[in-house]
Amino acid sequence: MTDQHDNPIRQAITDAIAENEVILFMKGSPEAPACGFSARTVGILQSLDTRFAAVDILPDPRIRQELSELSQWPTIPQLFVGGELVGGCDIVTEMFETGELAELLGAEQRTDVSDPAVADGATLQIENRLS
Repeated sequence: MTDQHDNPIRQAITDAIAENEVILFMKGSPEAPACGFSARTVGILQSLDTRFAAVDILPDPRIRQELSELSQWPTIPQLFVGGELVGGCDIVTEMFETGELAELLGAEQRTDVSDPAVADGATLQIENRLS
């Protein structure tokens, strides 16, 4: 297995996860998701008024490869909270519906959001340091 210090992409991913309480690795950006799963996950986070960092995995296929090897999770998006993988869109959606996600994030569960994929909210933009 490659040492993280010998692999700048893996190190950048590890650093991004460590430096951001909530970070979403996704296809596209929160303003312009490039797939429905990423759009839905962003919408859920925004509906909970959660500040989060986001990294677009599309500019370099090595980002997705290294992320999946690091997390042992094959699909995108991938949500991390407190340095731990929460999961992908299906798990995030299920946790949102049960209120577990709001509890994990310390957010107030909103009941006025019928479709989280179109909810408004604030995001914290970070530079994609992985490309």
